[in-house]
Amino acid sequence: EVQLVESGGGLVQAGGSLTLSCTASGFTFDDHAIGWFRQAPGKEREGVSCISTRDGTYYADSVKGRFTISSDSAKNMVYLQMNGLKPEDTAVYYCAQAHFVSHHSWYRPFKYDHWGQGTQVTVSS
Repeated sequence: EVQLVESGGGLVQAGGSLTLSCTASGFTFDDHAIGWFRQAPGKEREGVSCISTRDGTYYADSVKGRFTISSDSAKNMVYLQMNGLKPEDTAVYYCAQAHFVSHHSWYRPFKYDHWGQGTQVTVSS
């Protein structure tokens, strides 16, 4: 069974850094794309970043230059390094699995078949 588990969330001051991890089982990253999404209270789920061996990496405009996505296929893990955090980055962060993505679709939740439980990131001002 496909499972994804996020970890690494917490409380950090504005300008600080945090690294999130997504640990997968039941599939290998080499044949799939893994996306990071976030959802703040009262707001829609938002695509943050995505990584795919086939298609490369993608970032939302709001996080370009601050966040970096990476993967370790041997360990079936994906990471999101978040630097220069802002209060507006506060949200629950989810990792999710997709089979095919493009620059037109990576940020659309319906492309993703499985989701983790989420990890809370809180950035204080």
